[in-house]
Amino acid sequence: MPHEHFPVLWVGRVAVISLPAEIDMINADLIRDDLLSVLNRGPATLIVDMSGTTFCNSAGVNALLRAHRRATASESHMWLVVTAPAVRRVLSITGVDYLMEIYPSVTAALDATAGPVATRQR
Repeated sequence: MPHEHFPVLWVGRVAVISLPAEIDMINADLIRDDLLSVLNRGPATLIVDMSGTTFCNSAGVNALLRAHRRATASESHMWLVVTAPAVRRVLSITGVDYLMEIYPSVTAALDATAGPVATRQR
């Protein structure tokens, strides 16, 4: 069985992975590997919980984009939960917010897996 370094919670075919407070070149490869590992297990949706993340640089953005490509190729959804304004700004500047759904909470993202995307933020 795969072992991820960051907590993963499965709710049916939805996986929720919680990322650390800071995402940078020191841990971006590990994060990318964990995201890919979870995606390899075939979730319908991968929710990336960045609600505790206050810093994300280009290495972190690259890790998210690589995982998003895998999710798209495997016909999975990959959604983000982001609360920190600084992280939202990085995702906006890089255009990630147009590629991936961004939600204000894990609850909102989980609710969206059951119905229309009404709580999405830009």
